[in-house]
Amino acid sequence: MDDAKTRAQMADLLASDLKTEVWPRAETGDDVNAIVNRLQNEAGDDLVKKLVIAGFTDHTIEIDDMEQPCETRMYFKIHAKFCDLPELMVPVEPEWSCRLWRI
Repeated sequence: MDDAKTRAQMADLLASDLKTEVWPRAETGDDVNAIVNRLQNEAGDDLVKKLVIAGFTDHTIEIDDMEQPCETRMYFKIHAKFCDLPELMVPVEPEWSCRLWRI
């Protein structure tokens, strides 16, 4: 499946009340490691599990007056609209968010 189709599928899933693990956010290195380990061990190539475990939303999450959109993460490839985090490797929209935003 190409990135545009995958991104559209993800948008549909996120808009259809898919319950993702938005909270708690990854605030510490231990939090990040726990989520990354779950992605590696539980999600694999399963798109729905990636969305759930990473806590994706189809809108920007704001915490303590700080917006956390995908587009501001170091793993976001702006021209491709792609999250290049090895455990995710998914096309995203700039305004989406996930709980691994801090890395």
